[in-house]
Amino acid sequence: MGATPHVEAAGPPEGHHGGHAHDHAHDHDHQHGHGLLARLRHLVVPHSHDLADQIDDALEADSRGTRALGVSLVGLGLTAAIQAVVVVVSGSVALLGDTLHNVADAATAIPLFAAFVLARRPPNRRYTYGYGRAEDLAGVAVVLAITLSAGAAAYEAVRRLLSPQPVHHLWAVALAGVIGFIGNELVARYRITVGRQIGSAALVADGLHARTDGFTSLAVVVGAGGVALGFDRADPVVGLLITLAILGVLRQAAREVYRRLMDAVDPELVATAERTLAEVPGVREVGELRLRWLGHQLLAEVAVHVDGRQTVAEGHAVTVAAEHALLHALPRLSGALVHADPADSHPTDHATVAHHKGPAAGRPADPAGGTP
Repeated sequence: MGATPHVEAAGPPEGHHGGHAHDHAHDHDHQHGHGLLARLRHLVVPHSHDLADQIDDALEADSRGTRALGVSLVGLGLTAAIQAVVVVVSGSVALLGDTLHNVADAATAIPLFAAFVLARRPPNRRYTYGYGRAEDLAGVAVVLAITLSAGAAAYEAVRRLLSPQPVHHLWAVALAGVIGFIGNELVARYRITVGRQIGSAALVADGLHARTDGFTSLAVVVGAGGVALGFDRADPVVGLLITLAILGVLRQAAREVYRRLMDAVDPELVATAERTLAEVPGVREVGELRLRWLGHQLLAEVAVHVDGRQTVAEGHAVTVAAEHALLHALPRLSGALVHADPADSHPTDHATVAHHKGPAAGRPADPAGGTP
Protein backbone atom coordinates (compact mmCIF):
# COMPACT_ATOMS: atom_id res chain seq x y z
CA MET A 1 0.00 0.00 0.00
CA GLY A 2 1.47 3.37 -0.96
CA ALA A 3 1.27 6.79 0.56
CA THR A 4 -1.15 9.28 -0.92
CA PRO A 5 0.51 12.66 -0.72
CA HIS A 6 -1.77 14.30 -3.28
CA VAL A 7 -5.34 13.09 -3.45
CA GLU A 8 -7.98 15.67 -4.21
CA ALA A 9 -11.70 15.89 -4.61
CA ALA A 10 -12.93 19.02 -6.30
CA GLY A 11 -16.28 20.48 -7.20
CA PRO A 12 -16.53 22.63 -10.32
CA PRO A 13 -15.98 26.24 -9.29
CA GLU A 14 -18.68 27.77 -11.39
CA GLY A 15 -21.53 26.86 -9.09
CA HIS A 16 -21.93 23.09 -9.31
CA HIS A 17 -21.33 20.58 -6.59
CA GLY A 18 -18.46 18.19 -7.15
CA GLY A 19 -19.53 16.04 -10.04
CA HIS A 20 -16.78 13.42 -9.85
CA ALA A 21 -17.70 12.44 -6.34
CA HIS A 22 -21.02 11.11 -7.41
CA ASP A 23 -19.64 8.49 -9.76
CA HIS A 24 -19.06 6.46 -6.61
CA ALA A 25 -21.85 4.36 -5.17
CA HIS A 26 -21.43 5.73 -1.66
CA ASP A 27 -24.06 5.20 1.01
CA HIS A 28 -26.38 8.22 1.20
CA ASP A 29 -27.40 7.64 4.80
CA HIS A 30 -24.03 8.38 6.36
CA GLN A 31 -24.45 12.13 6.00
CA HIS A 32 -28.23 12.49 5.96
CA GLY A 33 -28.74 11.13 9.46
CA HIS A 34 -30.50 8.03 10.71
CA GLY A 35 -33.88 7.25 12.15
CA LEU A 36 -37.46 7.85 11.08
CA LEU A 37 -37.30 11.65 11.34
CA ALA A 38 -34.24 11.88 9.11
CA ARG A 39 -35.79 9.56 6.52
CA LEU A 40 -39.04 11.52 6.48
CA ARG A 41 -37.13 14.78 6.10
CA HIS A 42 -35.22 13.33 3.17
CA LEU A 43 -38.47 12.25 1.51
CA VAL A 44 -40.10 15.66 1.94
CA VAL A 45 -37.00 17.67 1.00
CA PRO A 46 -34.90 15.37 -1.17
CA HIS A 47 -31.25 16.23 -1.66
CA SER A 48 -29.88 15.42 -5.07
CA HIS A 49 -26.26 15.43 -6.16
CA ASP A 50 -27.10 15.08 -9.84
CA LEU A 51 -25.34 17.69 -11.95
CA ALA A 52 -28.61 18.81 -13.55
CA ASP A 53 -30.20 19.41 -10.15
CA GLN A 54 -27.19 21.39 -8.99
CA ILE A 55 -27.40 23.61 -12.08
CA ASP A 56 -31.11 24.09 -11.35
CA ASP A 57 -30.27 25.18 -7.78
CA ALA A 58 -27.82 27.80 -9.06
CA LEU A 59 -30.24 29.06 -11.70
CA GLU A 60 -33.04 29.19 -9.12
CA ALA A 61 -30.91 31.49 -6.95
CA ASP A 62 -30.25 33.71 -9.97
CA SER A 63 -33.94 33.65 -10.87
CA ARG A 64 -34.97 34.65 -7.36
CA GLY A 65 -32.50 37.52 -7.47
CA THR A 66 -33.72 38.82 -10.82
CA ARG A 67 -37.34 38.37 -9.73
CA ALA A 68 -36.68 40.42 -6.59
CA LEU A 69 -35.13 43.16 -8.70
CA GLY A 70 -38.04 43.15 -11.15
CA VAL A 71 -40.70 43.33 -8.43
CA SER A 72 -38.87 46.08 -6.55
CA LEU A 73 -38.30 48.04 -9.77
CA VAL A 74 -42.04 48.07 -10.45
CA GLY A 75 -42.85 48.96 -6.84
CA LEU A 76 -40.42 51.87 -6.67
CA GLY A 77 -41.48 53.04 -10.13
CA LEU A 78 -45.11 53.31 -9.03
CA THR A 79 -44.06 55.05 -5.81
CA ALA A 80 -41.99 57.60 -7.69
CA ALA A 81 -44.80 58.21 -10.19
CA ILE A 82 -47.30 58.99 -7.42
CA GLN A 83 -44.84 61.32 -5.74
CA ALA A 84 -44.05 63.08 -9.02
CA VAL A 85 -47.73 64.01 -9.44
CA VAL A 86 -47.79 65.53 -5.95
CA VAL A 87 -44.56 67.44 -6.66
CA VAL A 88 -46.21 69.13 -9.63
CA VAL A 89 -49.25 70.30 -7.66
CA SER A 90 -47.48 71.21 -4.42
CA GLY A 91 -44.16 72.66 -5.51
CA SER A 92 -42.41 70.80 -2.68
CA VAL A 93 -38.67 70.79 -3.30
CA ALA A 94 -38.16 68.28 -0.48
CA LEU A 95 -40.61 65.86 -2.07
CA LEU A 96 -38.91 66.43 -5.41
CA GLY A 97 -35.63 65.35 -3.87
CA ASP A 98 -37.30 62.28 -2.35
CA THR A 99 -38.82 61.40 -5.72
CA LEU A 100 -35.45 61.64 -7.41
CA HIS A 101 -33.99 59.39 -4.70
CA ASN A 102 -36.63 56.78 -5.43
CA VAL A 103 -35.93 56.97 -9.15
CA ALA A 104 -32.21 56.53 -8.45
CA ASP A 105 -32.94 53.59 -6.15
CA ALA A 106 -35.04 51.91 -8.83
CA ALA A 107 -32.23 52.52 -11.32
CA THR A 108 -29.74 50.57 -9.18
CA ALA A 109 -31.68 47.45 -10.15
CA ILE A 110 -30.25 47.80 -13.67
CA PRO A 111 -26.58 46.96 -12.88
CA LEU A 112 -27.68 44.28 -10.44
CA PHE A 113 -29.96 42.71 -13.03
CA ALA A 114 -27.13 42.76 -15.56
CA ALA A 115 -24.83 41.14 -12.99
CA PHE A 116 -27.29 38.32 -12.28
CA VAL A 117 -27.69 37.67 -16.01
CA LEU A 118 -23.93 37.77 -16.55
CA ALA A 119 -23.37 35.37 -13.63
CA ARG A 120 -25.31 32.70 -15.52
CA ARG A 121 -22.66 32.51 -18.22
CA PRO A 122 -20.53 29.37 -17.94
CA PRO A 123 -16.82 29.55 -17.14
CA ASN A 124 -14.37 29.65 -20.01
CA ARG A 125 -10.63 29.53 -20.50
CA ARG A 126 -10.25 33.19 -19.56
CA TYR A 127 -12.80 33.39 -16.73
CA THR A 128 -12.21 29.95 -15.26
CA TYR A 129 -14.26 30.69 -12.13
CA GLY A 130 -17.18 32.07 -14.13
CA TYR A 131 -18.75 35.51 -13.82
CA GLY A 132 -20.11 35.43 -10.28
CA ARG A 133 -17.85 38.31 -9.21
CA ALA A 134 -19.91 40.65 -11.42
CA GLU A 135 -22.55 40.59 -8.71
CA ASP A 136 -20.07 41.85 -6.13
CA LEU A 137 -18.91 44.61 -8.49
CA ALA A 138 -22.53 45.66 -8.90
CA GLY A 139 -22.59 46.03 -5.12
CA VAL A 140 -19.95 48.76 -5.50
CA ALA A 141 -22.33 50.62 -7.81
CA VAL A 142 -25.05 50.33 -5.16
CA VAL A 143 -22.74 51.77 -2.49
CA LEU A 144 -21.92 54.68 -4.80
CA ALA A 145 -25.65 55.25 -5.33
CA ILE A 146 -26.20 55.37 -1.55
CA THR A 147 -23.34 57.86 -1.28
CA LEU A 148 -24.94 60.07 -3.92
CA SER A 149 -28.29 59.84 -2.12
CA ALA A 150 -26.68 60.94 1.14
CA GLY A 151 -24.96 63.84 -0.61
CA ALA A 152 -28.15 64.91 -2.37
CA ALA A 153 -30.15 64.74 0.86
CA ALA A 154 -27.55 66.82 2.69
CA TYR A 155 -27.36 69.40 -0.09
CA GLU A 156 -31.13 69.75 -0.29
CA ALA A 157 -31.43 70.07 3.50
CA VAL A 158 -28.78 72.79 3.73
CA ARG A 159 -30.25 74.68 0.78
CA ARG A 160 -33.73 74.60 2.29
CA LEU A 161 -32.31 75.63 5.66
CA LEU A 162 -30.71 78.73 4.14
CA SER A 163 -33.61 79.59 1.83
CA PRO A 164 -36.98 78.35 3.14
CA GLN A 165 -39.68 78.07 0.48
CA PRO A 166 -43.46 77.89 0.81
CA VAL A 167 -45.07 74.50 0.29
CA HIS A 168 -48.68 74.04 -0.87
CA HIS A 169 -51.09 71.15 -0.22
CA LEU A 170 -49.21 69.97 2.86
CA TRP A 171 -51.61 67.07 3.36
CA ALA A 172 -50.78 65.73 -0.10
CA VAL A 173 -47.05 66.16 0.53
CA ALA A 174 -47.33 64.28 3.83
CA LEU A 175 -49.37 61.51 2.19
CA ALA A 176 -46.83 61.20 -0.63
CA GLY A 177 -44.07 60.96 1.97
CA VAL A 178 -45.92 58.14 3.75
CA ILE A 179 -46.39 56.34 0.43
CA GLY A 180 -42.70 56.78 -0.30
CA PHE A 181 -41.72 55.36 3.07
CA ILE A 182 -44.05 52.35 2.79
CA GLY A 183 -42.98 51.60 -0.78
CA ASN A 184 -39.29 51.82 0.05
CA GLU A 185 -39.56 49.79 3.24
CA LEU A 186 -41.48 46.98 1.50
CA VAL A 187 -38.91 46.88 -1.29
CA ALA A 188 -36.06 47.03 1.23
CA ARG A 189 -37.41 44.10 3.25
CA TYR A 190 -37.97 42.05 0.11
CA ARG A 191 -34.50 42.72 -1.31
CA ILE A 192 -32.72 42.12 1.99
CA THR A 193 -34.64 38.90 2.68
CA VAL A 194 -34.01 37.43 -0.77
CA GLY A 195 -30.42 38.68 -0.76
CA ARG A 196 -29.65 36.93 2.51
CA GLN A 197 -31.43 33.76 1.45
CA ILE A 198 -29.40 33.43 -1.74
CA GLY A 199 -26.20 34.88 -0.24
CA SER A 200 -26.08 38.03 -2.37
CA ALA A 201 -24.27 40.89 -0.62
CA ALA A 202 -25.07 43.20 -3.54
CA LEU A 203 -28.81 42.59 -3.26
CA VAL A 204 -28.66 43.14 0.52
CA ALA A 205 -26.81 46.42 -0.04
CA ASP A 206 -29.44 47.47 -2.57
CA GLY A 207 -32.14 46.71 0.01
CA LEU A 208 -30.34 48.92 2.50
CA HIS A 209 -30.25 51.62 -0.17
CA ALA A 210 -34.04 51.43 -0.50
CA ARG A 211 -34.30 51.79 3.27
CA THR A 212 -32.28 55.01 3.17
CA ASP A 213 -34.76 56.51 0.72
CA GLY A 214 -37.55 55.45 3.06
CA PHE A 215 -35.90 57.53 5.76
CA THR A 216 -35.83 60.46 3.38
CA SER A 217 -39.56 60.04 2.78
CA LEU A 218 -40.15 60.21 6.52
CA ALA A 219 -38.27 63.47 6.58
CA VAL A 220 -40.77 64.84 4.07
CA VAL A 221 -43.66 63.87 6.37
CA VAL A 222 -42.07 65.37 9.48
CA GLY A 223 -41.07 68.49 7.57
CA ALA A 224 -44.60 68.96 6.27
CA GLY A 225 -45.90 68.68 9.82
CA GLY A 226 -43.42 71.27 11.03
CA VAL A 227 -44.36 73.65 8.25
CA ALA A 228 -48.03 73.22 9.12
CA LEU A 229 -47.21 74.27 12.68
CA GLY A 230 -45.45 77.40 11.46
CA PHE A 231 -41.84 76.23 11.61
CA ASP A 232 -40.59 76.75 8.06
CA ARG A 233 -37.20 75.21 8.73
CA ALA A 234 -38.62 71.96 10.14
CA ASP A 235 -38.13 70.09 6.86
CA PRO A 236 -34.44 70.91 6.35
CA VAL A 237 -33.57 70.29 10.02
CA VAL A 238 -35.12 66.84 9.90
CA GLY A 239 -33.46 66.31 6.52
CA LEU A 240 -30.05 66.81 8.10
CA LEU A 241 -30.86 64.26 10.80
CA ILE A 242 -32.01 61.80 8.14
CA THR A 243 -28.76 62.37 6.28
CA LEU A 244 -26.89 61.13 9.35
CA ALA A 245 -29.08 58.03 9.36
CA ILE A 246 -28.33 57.47 5.69
CA LEU A 247 -24.60 57.68 6.45
CA GLY A 248 -25.07 54.92 9.03
CA VAL A 249 -26.75 52.69 6.44
CA LEU A 250 -24.01 53.58 3.96
CA ARG A 251 -21.38 52.36 6.41
CA GLN A 252 -23.21 49.07 6.84
CA ALA A 253 -23.66 48.52 3.11
CA ALA A 254 -20.07 49.51 2.30
CA ARG A 255 -18.74 47.12 4.93
CA GLU A 256 -20.88 44.29 3.49
CA VAL A 257 -19.62 44.82 -0.04
CA TYR A 258 -16.01 45.43 1.07
CA ARG A 259 -15.91 42.17 2.99
CA ARG A 260 -17.31 40.29 0.03
CA LEU A 261 -14.72 41.76 -2.34
CA MET A 262 -11.99 40.88 0.19
CA ASP A 263 -13.20 37.24 0.35
CA ALA A 264 -14.32 37.59 3.96
CA VAL A 265 -16.64 34.93 5.38
CA ASP A 266 -18.48 34.44 8.64
CA PRO A 267 -16.00 32.77 11.06
CA GLU A 268 -18.82 30.47 12.14
CA LEU A 269 -18.81 28.98 8.63
CA VAL A 270 -15.14 28.12 9.07
CA ALA A 271 -15.83 26.55 12.46
CA THR A 272 -18.72 24.54 11.02
CA ALA A 273 -16.52 23.28 8.18
CA GLU A 274 -13.77 22.26 10.61
CA ARG A 275 -16.18 20.40 12.87
CA THR A 276 -17.76 18.66 9.90
CA LEU A 277 -14.46 17.54 8.43
CA ALA A 278 -13.17 16.30 11.79
CA GLU A 279 -16.12 13.90 11.98
CA VAL A 280 -15.51 12.35 8.55
CA PRO A 281 -14.23 8.75 8.86
CA GLY A 282 -10.61 8.58 7.71
CA VAL A 283 -9.80 12.25 8.39
CA ARG A 284 -7.18 12.33 11.14
CA GLU A 285 -6.66 16.08 11.16
CA VAL A 286 -7.96 19.14 9.36
CA GLY A 287 -5.24 21.29 7.84
CA GLU A 288 -5.47 24.58 5.98
CA LEU A 289 -9.05 25.62 5.24
CA ARG A 290 -10.17 28.46 2.99
CA LEU A 291 -13.66 29.68 2.12
CA ARG A 292 -14.66 32.43 -0.26
CA TRP A 293 -17.82 33.86 -1.81
CA LEU A 294 -18.15 34.25 -5.55
CA GLY A 295 -21.36 36.20 -6.04
CA HIS A 296 -23.89 34.23 -4.02
CA GLN A 297 -22.01 30.92 -4.30
CA LEU A 298 -19.55 29.67 -1.68
CA LEU A 299 -16.32 27.86 -2.58
CA ALA A 300 -14.04 25.83 -0.29
CA GLU A 301 -10.43 24.63 -0.36
CA VAL A 302 -9.16 22.38 2.42
CA ALA A 303 -6.30 20.04 3.24
CA VAL A 304 -7.00 16.94 5.34
CA HIS A 305 -4.56 14.45 6.84
CA VAL A 306 -5.26 10.78 6.14
CA ASP A 307 -3.53 7.48 6.84
CA GLY A 308 -0.37 7.48 4.74
CA ARG A 309 -0.52 3.70 4.33
CA GLN A 310 -3.72 3.90 2.32
CA THR A 311 -3.88 3.39 -1.42
CA VAL A 312 -4.66 6.27 -3.72
CA ALA A 313 -8.19 4.91 -4.17
CA GLU A 314 -8.74 4.70 -0.40
CA GLY A 315 -7.42 8.21 0.13
CA HIS A 316 -9.64 9.44 -2.68
CA ALA A 317 -12.67 7.89 -0.98
CA VAL A 318 -11.90 9.90 2.15
CA THR A 319 -11.72 13.16 0.20
CA VAL A 320 -15.00 12.34 -1.54
CA ALA A 321 -16.64 11.76 1.83
CA ALA A 322 -15.16 15.01 3.12
CA GLU A 323 -16.51 16.95 0.14
CA HIS A 324 -19.90 15.32 0.51
CA ALA A 325 -20.06 16.27 4.19
CA LEU A 326 -19.17 19.90 3.42
CA LEU A 327 -21.85 20.15 0.75
CA HIS A 328 -24.43 19.22 3.35
CA ALA A 329 -23.02 21.32 6.20
CA LEU A 330 -22.41 24.66 4.47
CA PRO A 331 -25.31 26.57 2.91
CA ARG A 332 -24.77 27.87 -0.64
CA LEU A 333 -21.57 25.79 -1.02
CA SER A 334 -21.18 25.08 -4.73
CA GLY A 335 -17.83 23.32 -4.80
CA ALA A 336 -15.03 22.02 -2.59
CA LEU A 337 -11.42 21.24 -3.41
CA VAL A 338 -10.20 18.66 -0.88
CA HIS A 339 -6.48 17.90 -0.76
CA ALA A 340 -5.22 14.89 1.20
CA ASP A 341 -1.81 14.62 2.89
CA PRO A 342 -0.40 11.57 4.70
CA ALA A 343 -0.80 12.04 8.45
CA ASP A 344 2.86 11.14 9.03
CA SER A 345 4.21 13.58 6.42
CA HIS A 346 7.05 15.90 7.40
CA PRO A 347 6.92 19.69 6.84
CA THR A 348 9.91 19.38 4.50
CA ASP A 349 7.76 17.29 2.12
CA HIS A 350 6.29 20.53 0.75
CA ALA A 351 9.57 22.46 0.74
CA THR A 352 9.80 22.09 -3.04
CA VAL A 353 6.77 24.34 -3.57
CA ALA A 354 6.84 26.41 -0.36
CA HIS A 355 9.16 29.08 -1.76
CA HIS A 356 6.80 29.64 -4.71
CA LYS A 357 3.94 30.71 -2.46
CA GLY A 358 3.20 34.20 -1.17
CA PRO A 359 4.31 35.45 2.25
CA ALA A 360 0.85 34.80 3.74
CA ALA A 361 0.78 31.15 2.66
CA GLY A 362 1.01 28.71 5.51
CA ARG A 363 0.36 31.27 8.22
CA PRO A 364 -2.16 30.21 10.84
CA ALA A 365 -5.56 31.87 10.50
CA ASP A 366 -6.50 34.65 12.88
CA PRO A 367 -9.33 33.18 14.99
CA ALA A 368 -10.74 36.63 15.64
CA GLY A 369 -11.25 37.20 11.96
CA GLY A 370 -9.88 40.74 12.07
CA THR A 371 -11.86 43.95 12.53
CA PRO A 372 -12.52 45.37 9.02
